[in-house]
Amino acid sequence: MIKNEIYYAKILLFGEYCVIFNSMGLTIPYTHFTGHLSMPSERKYTNLDFALRSNQDLHEYASYLKNLSSEENEDFNMDFENFDRDLNHGLYFESNIPQGFGLGSSGALVVAIYSAYALNPVIRSRQMEKKDILKLKYIFSRMESFFHGTSSGLDPLNSYMQFPLLINAKDDIQMVNIPRNHNGDSAIFLINTGNPGKTEPLVNSFLESNKNPEYNKKVKEQFIPYNNESIKSLIAGNYDEFFDNLAKLSKFEYEYLKPMIPNAYHKAWDFGNTSSAFHLKLCGSGGGGFLLGFARDYEQAREELGRFNIKPVTVYQKSASKILNNQG
Repeated sequence: MIKNEIYYAKILLFGEYCVIFNSMGLTIPYTHFTGHLSMPSERKYTNLDFALRSNQDLHEYASYLKNLSSEENEDFNMDFENFDRDLNHGLYFESNIPQGFGLGSSGALVVAIYSAYALNPVIRSRQMEKKDILKLKYIFSRMESFFHGTSSGLDPLNSYMQFPLLINAKDDIQMVNIPRNHNGDSAIFLINTGNPGKTEPLVNSFLESNKNPEYNKKVKEQFIPYNNESIKSLIAGNYDEFFDNLAKLSKFEYEYLKPMIPNAYHKAWDFGNTSSAFHLKLCGSGGGGFLLGFARDYEQAREELGRFNIKPVTVYQKSASKILNNQG
């Protein structure tokens, strides 16, 4: 029997592009979008064409994992006998996580397969040692590389841990709590641009820009510190300081990462920074997918965004326990 465990999407709150330079990042599970392994059944309302395509994709993925298992150590050993049996009975990945929108659709699939079929899985817990977290990150990076060519492993790691993760550096990752003592009507929200983003060309463009010493200096002396200080102040519960750092980060992205922001959202982005009614930032590499928004007064932000015909999608609202805690 396959596991019916549900895995969540993820949101990289902070760290886009900065993590390339081994800076800090903060990622959280997003329970609005989910995925799980399933079997076709006449008792379920399932898109059979989708299930068939997913099953075919999983057959290809199984071949990749078999090669990976033969090349690597026992960490990649899987119960391929049962995996193949389930595939031949129609196993597919039922998911409503948008693909190409930076919410970790392939990451959720990876951990669903790992949880169901890994022979020596690393068991997640709140007390996991750092070495086990890094071990999982490496395993997931290899498993997810099938979908992206290369992978940091962070998306499936967040989906597997189902807890906010603080990335201090690529080899220093820990689970964190977000303070609950936040008051007011603050919120984090998403804006759906309606089009998937393409990560690789945007990352390559950013790296090319960094060959310019002046641009690279601004990234290291402004972009990365704004990013890191936003994370630190948020985790510390210093919300006035957090919104101050966030405003600087949003303004930097608008000025120096503008090609990553879809044109239709330039005016709203600039208005938010000018009025402080809200602040927008990239969610992942940009170019499409989702944008992230933060507001001290969510009702005001929704009203102002409505003037631009933008309808935000709430992620967390009101208190820190609603805003940024997914502790289950």
